[in-house]
Amino acid sequence: MSAKAILSAAVSVAPVYVEDVFSTFLYTGNSSTQTITNGIDLSGKGGLVWIKQRSGSQDHTIFDTSRGVNNYLRSNSTGAQNPGGTYTDLLTAYNTTGFSLGADASTAGFVNGSGSTYVSWTFEKQPKFFDVVTWTGNGANRTIAHNLGSVPGFIIVKRTDTAAAWAVYHRSLANTEYLVLNTTAAKATGATWWNSTTPTSTVFSVGTDTTVNASGGTYVAYIYAHDAGGFGLLGTDNVISCGSSVCDSNGYLTASLGFEPQWVLVKGATVVQDWYINDSMRGMTASTTGSVPLSNTSANLRPNLSNAEFTSSSGVIPNANGFTFTNGSSGQTYIYIAIRRGPMKVPTTGTSVFGLNARTGTGANATVTGSAGVSDAVLVKNRGAAVASLFSSRLTGTGYLVTSTTDAEVAAGTTILQANPWDVMDGVKVGTTSTITNASANTYINYLFDRAPGFFDVVCYTGDGTSNPARSINHSLGVKPEFAILKSRSASGNWLSVVNIGSSYVYSSAVSDFGLNLTSFPAANLFIGTTYVSATAFQLGFLVPDIDVSATQRDKVNANSATYVAYLFATCPGVSKVGTYTGNGTTQTINCGFTGGARFVLIKRTGAVGSWYVYDTARGMTVLTDPYLLLNSTAAEVATLGSVTTVATGFALNSAILAAINISAGTYIFLAIS
Repeated sequence: MSAKAILSAAVSVAPVYVEDVFSTFLYTGNSSTQTITNGIDLSGKGGLVWIKQRSGSQDHTIFDTSRGVNNYLRSNSTGAQNPGGTYTDLLTAYNTTGFSLGADASTAGFVNGSGSTYVSWTFEKQPKFFDVVTWTGNGANRTIAHNLGSVPGFIIVKRTDTAAAWAVYHRSLANTEYLVLNTTAAKATGATWWNSTTPTSTVFSVGTDTTVNASGGTYVAYIYAHDAGGFGLLGTDNVISCGSSVCDSNGYLTASLGFEPQWVLVKGATVVQDWYINDSMRGMTASTTGSVPLSNTSANLRPNLSNAEFTSSSGVIPNANGFTFTNGSSGQTYIYIAIRRGPMKVPTTGTSVFGLNARTGTGANATVTGSAGVSDAVLVKNRGAAVASLFSSRLTGTGYLVTSTTDAEVAAGTTILQANPWDVMDGVKVGTTSTITNASANTYINYLFDRAPGFFDVVCYTGDGTSNPARSINHSLGVKPEFAILKSRSASGNWLSVVNIGSSYVYSSAVSDFGLNLTSFPAANLFIGTTYVSATAFQLGFLVPDIDVSATQRDKVNANSATYVAYLFATCPGVSKVGTYTGNGTTQTINCGFTGGARFVLIKRTGAVGSWYVYDTARGMTVLTDPYLLLNSTAAEVATLGSVTTVATGFALNSAILAAINISAGTYIFLAIS
């Protein structure tokens, strides 16, 4: 085949992203029928649905398209498929965008009990990610064909016609070793399980043990890939990794994946211990403490037990390059499967990744929804009262920061945010009576941001105390950040901001800080930003280039054991624009390359004192007297002095009412979202 033909064939294959083949979906049962729409094509492609009741002690129930509807297996049980054929109203259909549930007559609700909460994990059959195969045993050594298109990293085998253990193969173990999914047992040796043969890209082997190949027995295998590529725009990105590591003296397993995970399965291979599943939807947050022992909020489920979900300070702590598991035993080996966080596809519309919600407080627990995607960060402001604006994110969990102060992160409590505020598919759960988020009859504006390549990312890290501007912090933005907002979570201190203004970045310096809580601005020392920032990482010199000058500068971004959060934005065509303009003292239009107008605009004057002005279409950007808010102030919105309106290509300025946003010869930076 010619080079041209090869290129043509490659172009004709549509890119595949992790969000196309895997979903964690949270829902509440209703003891009736409901359809779970998670975007996974089960009827066309096939796959696996794994459901667990979170609020109660029901079995893990596992369905797959190869065995049909309602035929469930239980990972915490040796039982046969759908024992006795008791239930016919559990998973009733596989759809092109998910699956359907029946009324669920099972005691206390396997999959759809009224008022019970559930998590579903859906895996689509896709080369280099996941496959399902079935066979009838023959009692002799043999190979089983699969369509994974790569060497499996993890295989689960279950006999379906009678009681049998769940046999687990992992690439980090010898081909004579196995684990059992339904027990806490450490690895065991059994040459008759995998026939002492390592899987290949087309087959895996089973031996004569009845657990995997009894004559006349029926079996199903779930097959997971390992670092096989096949995803992303170029088809070279990994989305699933199966590895192992030895825990350090603190009992911590550290895994470097090359991506941030959204779902992690962990088991001690050399120690008796439960299996653990953590995912970002139920609560898998960054560490709240930088010193040992590390602590975060992890919502744990155990595949070998029917127990309800439990939350603890031990579990999986994700980062942009992998994760740390903090519930291990020193010196012991643990195996894992990790699936990459999505989305991987660059958004094309602002409404898919950014939501506005102007609302009236209820004084009762409420969920504030945002956009069509999963919300990952929120900015909340009481419009009518002098109350602080709150900034929180899924990665930081229940904590929040205040944009107008230097305060450290605060634990929200249940009046400001609910106990698990991000435990929803879209939006954030606000609390009861707090004037910050939901006091009765108070008016609020909520800005909800989704993490997406090219648009927005959230990064947490821990300082190491060194004066090292070249210390590198990974991120998942996929492009160079153009607007970064940094805050220490564990200590008081100014917000720090970095904004690209063409060939240079504006940043905090030893002379003056530049951040959301400040009106000041360092007028000099602009940094040409080519060394300290890339599409995959930023160095601490990107945030404070003269970090190595003094301990004061170092501690702004790298104090020993301090925890930090960085919010990163970039220009994403048609979605967001980070830019600059020069004031003309009258009127002007700022072209952001949009077609439907800006729905959100943040403006700050540079080179001189100026506030951080916020405008949005939910509160009004149609006439010059529509309101604005200030991020650097607790003040209520100013209702009649906006002077910024939305236009098709971006936004327009008029200094007739508010001169501060368009002073002649003044320089300004802005972030606009469509």
